[in-house]
Amino acid sequence: MITETLTKVLTGYGLISGFAVIGATMWLSYWMSAKFTRGRLHGSAIAILLGLLLSYLGGLHTGGQKGLADIPLLSGIGILGGAMLRDFAIIATAFGVNPKELKRAGVSGVIALAFGVFVSFIAGVSVALVFGYTDAVSLTTIGAGAVTYIVGPVTGAALGASSEVMALSIAAGLIKAMAVMVVTPFVAPLIGLNNPRSAVIFGGLMGTSSGVAAGLAATDPKLVPYGCLTAAFYTALGCLLGPSLLYFMMRGLFG
Repeated sequence: MITETLTKVLTGYGLISGFAVIGATMWLSYWMSAKFTRGRLHGSAIAILLGLLLSYLGGLHTGGQKGLADIPLLSGIGILGGAMLRDFAIIATAFGVNPKELKRAGVSGVIALAFGVFVSFIAGVSVALVFGYTDAVSLTTIGAGAVTYIVGPVTGAALGASSEVMALSIAAGLIKAMAVMVVTPFVAPLIGLNNPRSAVIFGGLMGTSSGVAAGLAATDPKLVPYGCLTAAFYTALGCLLGPSLLYFMMRGLFG
């Protein structure tokens, strides 16, 4: 009777259960970080890995599309992990931005944006060629997906790409985002990612807002708004260039 009542309450108030699960996951992650890695692997990075694992297991269990959020008891996680609260959290961190630091990284940030978009696009196109795609529309869409998982479908919809190609573009962007999330805390000491200027450049090079936000949060939360600023511009620049300049480049090279 108590179990049924508790389940009914938690199902009816999904947001509360979502907070509880995420809170427990964060507590476990930071405990594992302190106990098994002596803090060398940040708790946020472990939490990201656990979240991805739980999402995968939830998808296998339900056969659905939203991971744990497909389980009624955990539906609140879908709200907490949605774009609205993610963007709200990023915007909220902007109050900690120092305008002087942004000005110092101005030219470097612009160069990083252009370099990041074109390098990611070329990498995506190269992989698409290896797997046998040779038409300009498919190459552009998959390459744009490697820019970010938002730019891919936007570009594909504008060019009339098939649903299969658009799905591949989203997958490419998600893999990139997950890689940035997990790898950033490990490489940060090696690349000097420890100040606002380097965070601005990093956001411009990587571009994926979700990956940059999570990766910088695991490295140093104070760097998040700086990286997310250029990452947001990166997505907008990719959506602008994908169906236009990048597509014309592919048309010129592959017909």
